[in-house]
Amino acid sequence: MLGKILGAVAGSQVAQHVRGIDGTGGAVLGVAATSVLRRLGPVGLVAAAVGGYALKKHMEKREARKAPVAPKAAPGKS
Repeated sequence: MLGKILGAVAGSQVAQHVRGIDGTGGAVLGVAATSVLRRLGPVGLVAAAVGGYALKKHMEKREARKAPVAPKAAPGKS
């Protein structure tokens, strides 16, 4: 029970940083995530962590390609 409560709190906090998910939706996802992680076991937990890290790196590269690069000013000119 404590794990579900902590998962709900963590999920609602994460939902504040994700577009398209409100606090209640985040809480529900947090509860579901704790249940899924409990069933996956230690190997599944490591696989989920590695997958999350890979997804984060992929999203960062994707955002870096989207970001416009401002041209540099010539030296000595303002």
